[in-house]
Amino acid sequence: MPNKAVKPHPEPNKKLTAKSMQKTLFLDRDGVINVNHGYVHKKEDFILIDGIVELIRHANQLGYLVIVVTNQSGIGRGLYTEQQFLDFNDWMLDSLLQQEARVDKVYYCPHHPSEALGNYAKNCECRKPKPGMALNAINDFGLDISAAIMVGDSASDVEFAVKANIPEIYWLSSQHEAFIINYHCATTVTKINNLREIHLN
Repeated sequence: MPNKAVKPHPEPNKKLTAKSMQKTLFLDRDGVINVNHGYVHKKEDFILIDGIVELIRHANQLGYLVIVVTNQSGIGRGLYTEQQFLDFNDWMLDSLLQQEARVDKVYYCPHHPSEALGNYAKNCECRKPKPGMALNAINDFGLDISAAIMVGDSASDVEFAVKANIPEIYWLSSQHEAFIINYHCATTVTKINNLREIHLN
């Protein structure tokens, strides 16, 4: 397995079949779902980004599969355990679901190439900007990546989307103009100031 995958929460859309044309919304976690205080893993540090509940809920209503892809090197660095992350993740998904916002699956990478401990110290294929988490989602759900959208807040998220051939990304960042100069590709990158600027159809 190129990366860790949290079990679906709840069960994902049962209508998915191989080469499904169902649209997929990929979301980064820290900085997109919650305010990024750095290595967030406690309930008291979790603050939702304005507009994320409405975005996920709207995606659900339109039939999107909603998948979170998140680097969690805090596990590898020993700041919190993998089980603590999983418990926190379940709580987060339950909290969103109580607001009628369903995340279908969470993929996470616990590794870091130079600052992690033990077996977590590796130059893996799942840590963004490498596309391993997207490739695993394609394998798990038979997705057509040409029907996918990525929402991220870092250059790493943009590069991840480019490498995974995700055709559309919304970048919650003020650095959009400078970054795009260096990226000429098929991915359309739209700079946004808040999540309410995202238009799904």
